[in-house]
Amino acid sequence: MVVCICNAIRETEVRDAVRRGATCPRSAYESLGRRPRCGQCLPFARSIVEEETAAA
Repeated sequence: MVVCICNAIRETEVRDAVRRGATCPRSAYESLGRRPRCGQCLPFARSIVEEETAAA
């Protein structure tokens, strides 16, 4: 599933970034060499970060 249309970031990429140490959507995006643009994706990205953090 696509998380961020502006940056073409997929859910699996955000999950992998969190597993590698990202602690928030911004750090996950930075680890992918991107940054949030319009911000519409941040709530969804945040929920993915929280899910992965809880599962760890």
